[in-house]
Amino acid sequence: MKQYSIVLALLLFLSGTWCFGQTNQPVIADDFKPSTLNQPGKEFPQVNSQGYVRFRIEAPHAQSVVVSLGLGGTKGGTPLAKAEDGSWKGITSGPMEEGFHYYHLTIDGGVFNDPGTLNFYGSTRWESGIEIPAHDQDFYALKDVPHGNVQQILFPSKSTSTSRRAFVYTPPTYGKDKKQRYPVLYLQHGWGEDETAWSNQGHANLIMDNLIAEGKIKPFIIVMTYGMTNEIKFGGLRNFDITPFQTVLVDELIPYIDANFSTIADQKHRAMGGLSMGGMETHTITLNKPEVFSWYALLSGGLYKPEEIKDNSKVKLIFISCGSFENPDGVKNSVVALKAAGFNAVSFVSENTRHEFQTWRRSLKELALLLFKE
Repeated sequence: MKQYSIVLALLLFLSGTWCFGQTNQPVIADDFKPSTLNQPGKEFPQVNSQGYVRFRIEAPHAQSVVVSLGLGGTKGGTPLAKAEDGSWKGITSGPMEEGFHYYHLTIDGGVFNDPGTLNFYGSTRWESGIEIPAHDQDFYALKDVPHGNVQQILFPSKSTSTSRRAFVYTPPTYGKDKKQRYPVLYLQHGWGEDETAWSNQGHANLIMDNLIAEGKIKPFIIVMTYGMTNEIKFGGLRNFDITPFQTVLVDELIPYIDANFSTIADQKHRAMGGLSMGGMETHTITLNKPEVFSWYALLSGGLYKPEEIKDNSKVKLIFISCGSFENPDGVKNSVVALKAAGFNAVSFVSENTRHEFQTWRRSLKELALLLFKE
């Protein structure tokens, strides 16, 4: 009888342990929908209301399929399992953070894009992209409001012996009043990206359209160009020489924009900002050329020190931002020091985001609310 009691107690203990383990497993909501960035007609990948992502990849002869997006798994990715129909399926081990994410597939050691999704230039290559719906996505949503234009231009660059590309956002009112002229923000992308990033991944045009429609900002032009003039491999950014790009921007692009668009062509109505590497470029060029720009913005792109700026009378605004998982204390302390030195400086920290586009979308919105206001 004693032996029976011991066995019974052990079974109850194991049963309780099993039940306890089961109750701690996350309950994944079965409300998956195709990602908003999927190719037309493609059902996968899918995202649910909690931010989990579900994949299905057709690779019947593969031995291994891993998605770079996700938590856990191999090197932070999501390993997929082969199904009976020959496809590979899987769900991220946890919910993804809000906003846009790059990802790719590793199939038997080779790197490929997901044929189900649209491609975005990042990580020095065209990557698959996915959007995790954000609680505050309304400010960059496509709405029934007047829309501006994003046009591609090719401008001559004697310093690089070629024609270079830029994209120019003009607000909805542009061209309706031939006498109206606009301030300009020169907005730079990050490392591994190009001049398409701020429109495609960042929704800069939609952010502007919505703010203008709400009457929260005065319309201005945004110019986005490629920020590299020499080939730098991953990990070698310390070898990047800013001088050639500074020549392209200041001596070639800006004169072209002022000659071909209705701009207010002076320092007081010209801003420069950038994310990550683009912030590094902004920091260096604004310090080198204080006569060109009067509004400065670093988005996860470093800090300004008061002693770096020789004449604070030329600076209208210094805006510094980052995600809350980056360097919020550094950003806030930098702005405190700048304010103490007499600068109009503003910090912004995006809550619960990292070095990613949700941080920079929010940052651009906050920056736009401040630009070109006396």
